[in-house]
Amino acid sequence: MKIFYYCYGSAHSSVLAAAIHTGMLSTKIIPSIAEIINLPYYDKTETSQIGTPFFFGYDELDNEVFIIGMKSDKELVLNSIQSLLQNMGVSGTSYVFINTLPKVNFWTRIGGFLSRKLGWINLGRPLTVRGLQKVYFDFVKLVVKAKRDVSYFQKENRAK
Repeated sequence: MKIFYYCYGSAHSSVLAAAIHTGMLSTKIIPSIAEIINLPYYDKTETSQIGTPFFFGYDELDNEVFIIGMKSDKELVLNSIQSLLQNMGVSGTSYVFINTLPKVNFWTRIGGFLSRKLGWINLGRPLTVRGLQKVYFDFVKLVVKAKRDVSYFQKENRAK
């Protein structure tokens, strides 16, 4: 199974969710600023990379985990990727897309704008981290639910 966590720019919330999913971050404690900032891709995605899936790692069931940014064109990007996967012969039951943007708060949005859009990284990056720390366990719940759903779906498909 391929699991795609997506958000606006694949720089913050999708990275955090993918890190939790792959076990890079704990589900029990809020990570430090350094732990979040040092995640692969964290606050580094450029505008030209929007729509590009980045492989993040494997989970404990060997599912592939990706991150992707979709800006305001979520439907366009989703349709493009799904169409491409279908044309490549990849079954619609072998991938899932999970939106992380609803979990993002004001501080992460402002920090992301300052860092990625205006280039004020020293001001914006710490705001993104503090914002994500405030809602960290909302992301844990999102990932736990995603893992449960994927596991259930995989069991159902094996039984058929």
